[in-house]
Amino acid sequence: MKISWELPAFRPGIWGSVDKFIGPGATRAEKNIQLYPPFALAAGIVAFGLINQVDWSLWQYVVIAFLAVDMLGGVITNATSAAKRWFFRDGEGFNQHMTFVALHLVQTAMFSWAFLEFNLVWIAGVYGILLAGSAVILKTPLYLQRPVAALIYVVTLFLSLYVFETEPYLEWFLPVLFFKILVSHVLREEPYRPDM
Repeated sequence: MKISWELPAFRPGIWGSVDKFIGPGATRAEKNIQLYPPFALAAGIVAFGLINQVDWSLWQYVVIAFLAVDMLGGVITNATSAAKRWFFRDGEGFNQHMTFVALHLVQTAMFSWAFLEFNLVWIAGVYGILLAGSAVILKTPLYLQRPVAALIYVVTLFLSLYVFETEPYLEWFLPVLFFKILVSHVLREEPYRPDM
């Protein structure tokens, strides 16, 4: 194994756009692990809901399937070495990372709209903690970022379980959202690459 911060060229055509999402030079194993498990999880959640006759509308099933793919896919993708090399390349700093985090207002609002009657207080609380936690981690000296991220994640886990309202059978949503951002995305890690 080696550490390589050198960015490979983007693939031509639409695949170049995919590279900007997952990081250029992702190995086949990285692509497979971020593609198949999220869709399998989403299918499992939908099947669970149908088998257990959970009282969700068609739109709620669509929303939760989308969010499951996005959340687990994001956890995995942001943790790959290809993504670390891409998101922590030269020129990517605090503002760029916080912009990525800020975009998750969409997922937070979508969940609240579909399952919590669009609870604005809930959205503000979750979103505020997501932004504040990310900012603290990113501003922490690099050698302390991992333990600080772990501490903040544990706090958000308690908040997810005991403070923030949730829908039955969807208790996983907030812990996975917080993990995606606070652990998978904002932590800088060395991009290990397989020996070729």
